[in-house]
Amino acid sequence: MELFELIKAVILGFVEGMTEFAPVSSTGHLIIVDDMWLQTKEFLTEGSANTFKIVIQLGSILAVVVVMWKRMLSLVGLYKIPGQTSSRKFNLGHVLIGIIPAGIFGVLFEDFIDENLFTTQTVIVGLIIGAIWMIIADKFGPKRPKIKSLDDLSYSTALKVGFIQCLSLWPGFSRSGATISGGVMLGLDHRTASDFTFIMAVPIMAGASGLSLFKNWDQINMDHFWFYVVGFVSAFIFALVAIKFFLRLISKVKLVPFAIYRLVLAAVLIVVLYL
Repeated sequence: MELFELIKAVILGFVEGMTEFAPVSSTGHLIIVDDMWLQTKEFLTEGSANTFKIVIQLGSILAVVVVMWKRMLSLVGLYKIPGQTSSRKFNLGHVLIGIIPAGIFGVLFEDFIDENLFTTQTVIVGLIIGAIWMIIADKFGPKRPKIKSLDDLSYSTALKVGFIQCLSLWPGFSRSGATISGGVMLGLDHRTASDFTFIMAVPIMAGASGLSLFKNWDQINMDHFWFYVVGFVSAFIFALVAIKFFLRLISKVKLVPFAIYRLVLAAVLIVVLYL
């Protein structure tokens, strides 16, 4: 592949890695950057380009596993978190309960979403509505969170967060924005809601990427192999940086600054597209 095309892969990996776990919608940013600027569909084909956007999420998933490896190992009984007891323990059941709703709705509506919602216009709608949801969570959520650790999370609360995660199936709404805000509304502090969001993202994003690869395998040209590799590695490296930074930041600044950014971005896009 040409160098300029590989640079595009690095740019998209940067966008994915830096935005996947912030409540600003990585999918929305990828659609905006690609559709309005990079135009990877011109040399990848539409199916392959859409699959690329999902596959580079695997790089971000790997970054979560690396950053939160102790929690990941504890889920399968290979590591004991200090202070855990048999009656107070975050486990694989919480994760499975949390991902079931979005998993079901994602499978049912995947074709509709891929064919109709991956546009800049729908992203604008998602950015605005998601920003409002985040502001509501910060302003009207419990002032004194009751759940300050994953080990305090109940199965019923995990399920409720899982249903709220379904909002993120709309491009631009943001998985992190939906679930962190939902968690805050349900009594989780911002850090715990973020931790749960990131852990849930691993199986659900891996599943989405695997399903997309399976369905679009015939559209992936091996001539583009290095484009995928460069995008994957780039997303992994930038996600490592972003996750560590975000987890330190979210407890201090909460959600409103991210909501304001989303509204400003939506306003800029409206001006560019319609004025």
